[in-house]
Amino acid sequence: MRAKAINPILNVSNLEQSFEWFESLGWEKKWDWGDPASFGSVGSGECEIFLCQDGQGGRGKGDNTSTFGPGGNETKDKGSWMSIWVDNVDDIYAMALESGIEVVFPPEDLPWGVRECHLRHPDGHVLRISQ
Repeated sequence: MRAKAINPILNVSNLEQSFEWFESLGWEKKWDWGDPASFGSVGSGECEIFLCQDGQGGRGKGDNTSTFGPGGNETKDKGSWMSIWVDNVDDIYAMALESGIEVVFPPEDLPWGVRECHLRHPDGHVLRISQ
């Protein structure tokens, strides 16, 4: 197999609210399908994430307030985890705070040579924003 692209599919409880959530991080709605729409896509640069309302995978927000670090638990959320690579984690962190997006791990330089923070989608999907 020689893969050409990969599109994660996130199970979401509300497609329109998920479009808005991603848009607050600078992503854009690419398309939606159905009447009413139940499937769609958001994109940033050459990356695209599919969103499926009430299907295709799991979801579920944990009761944890942190994913890593003291008191953190990386097993509570039942949604997907994605590592998204950016030029500046701190810029995305500031954008998330300004937009009221839940941060479950603030920017930190990690022992494996990556600086990252974690953002949680309302349906329990965790975005590992990395540089």
